[in-house]
Amino acid sequence: MAELVRRTAGRVVSGALIAIVACFILGPLVWLAMHAFATDWTYPNLLPDGLTLDWWRVVLSDPGLFASIQNSLFFAPVTVIVSAVVCLPAAYAFSRFDFPGRRVFLVGLFATNAFPKMGLFVAMATVFYGLNLMETALGIVIVHVIGTVVFMTWIPAAAFSAVPRSLEEAARDAGAGRLRVFLTVTLPMAMPGILVAAVMSFLASFDESQGTYLVGAPSFMTMPTEMYSLVLNYPQQVAAVFALMLSIPSVVLLLLTRRYIMGGQLAEGFQIR
Repeated sequence: MAELVRRTAGRVVSGALIAIVACFILGPLVWLAMHAFATDWTYPNLLPDGLTLDWWRVVLSDPGLFASIQNSLFFAPVTVIVSAVVCLPAAYAFSRFDFPGRRVFLVGLFATNAFPKMGLFVAMATVFYGLNLMETALGIVIVHVIGTVVFMTWIPAAAFSAVPRSLEEAARDAGAGRLRVFLTVTLPMAMPGILVAAVMSFLASFDESQGTYLVGAPSFMTMPTEMYSLVLNYPQQVAAVFALMLSIPSVVLLLLTRRYIMGGQLAEGFQIR
């Protein structure tokens, strides 16, 4: 009897904790979704006064807001591509070669996240002024790539390290060259980790606001930087629509890659030695 009571109490507590976590995660999204379609919603009413699509039309018809959506959808993929070109060779080198200063360089990759970002961006801005990179697309891409270096180096490096050397040696024994072994054995087996790194880099770029605002405003405004003015200068429903649109890519990408993230690819990426 006592054991049954303990099990029941444990299930009740577990259920309550799950419900609290679900409310904490889904609550803001539900609140945004309801406000995005509400004509008006005032306290103490439990439900909106009515439903409308007008706020979505306001967002999509506003030239500035629509331009910020286009900018976000441009900079995030470009950042992932540039970051992959720069970081994946480094990730492979960290994984397969033991060279002087390797551990120092690996730990140094966290340096960009070890200090307040705004201080780092202000220091970068002084350099960008001298190089005429302020209010340029190249300057924004550089800022975004810096925020993705950790993801695009550590996670793929761990993925490359997890590929059994015996499979590569077997392919070489069968007559395959180094490039063919990499393309047919190493790269496919490391691809889940690279995919996780790409998704995390995309989200980091898509949500980056401080550096983008400092370097790109007012010529280049993205969705996160537009949120500053939306909260202050637009109706609450317009801000809800925009915040919901900003959340959609994150939710979709995480759902598409959840089996790799939950399978330990993200955690393994930070266990490389």
